[in-house]
Order: sequence, then C-alpha cells, then structure tokens
Amino acid sequence: MNSSRTLALAGILLALATACGAFGAHALKSQLAPDRLQVWETAVRYHFFQSLGLLAVGLALRGLDNGALRAAAALVALGIVLFCGSLYALSFGGPRLLGMITPLGGLAWIVGWLCFAWGALRT
Repeated sequence: MNSSRTLALAGILLALATACGAFGAHALKSQLAPDRLQVWETAVRYHFFQSLGLLAVGLALRGLDNGALRAAAALVALGIVLFCGSLYALSFGGPRLLGMITPLGGLAWIVGWLCFAWGALRT
C-alpha cells in the first residue's frame, strides 16, 4: 500500500473503532453478558491501537517508501481484520472456531511491526 491509501485506510479504521466503541458503551452494555462485553472492549482497544499504528506507518511511507513498510501496512491492516474481527464476532456468539483466527491476527501484527522496523532501518 502507498502512503495515501494507508492514511485513508487508517482514517476509516479509526472512525470504525470509534463507532464500535460507542456502540459497545451505549447499545451493547445492556445486551451482552459481561464476559462478551469484555471481549468486545478488547477488540475495540486493539482496533484503536493498531489503527493508530497504521496511521504512523502511512506517515512513514511518505518519506521512506519501501517494500518492507508497504508490507507492514498490509499486515497491520490484515491483523485488524483477523484479530478484531474475530473478537467482534465472538462477542456476538459467533462460532468458537473463530477463536483460532484471533492469534493469526496477532501474528500478522508482530510480523508487520518487524517489517516496519526493518523498513525503517533500511533507509
């Protein structure tokens, strides 16, 4: 992903994280069991953190555009979909099998942030 697409995606994901947080605090608080609401809140927290990280990757791409940074952007975005998406679905009672996807999102983040470090060092 280039810097413009990465920054746009970060903005969209941050807006979505904000909406999910508000939805959880207002609409889901009385609808979900406390353990499921906690899963939702974990998804929102990581959604925010990683989206802010994606924003930083997009800014870095403006001056240091290389393959490792572009890979970092893609992996961080993929991690948000896999990790947060699976937790959002689990909080609504999705199949427990989705719990096997969650660590793949975490792994995508780890590899993505290592790609970011490598890309930053290669400049």
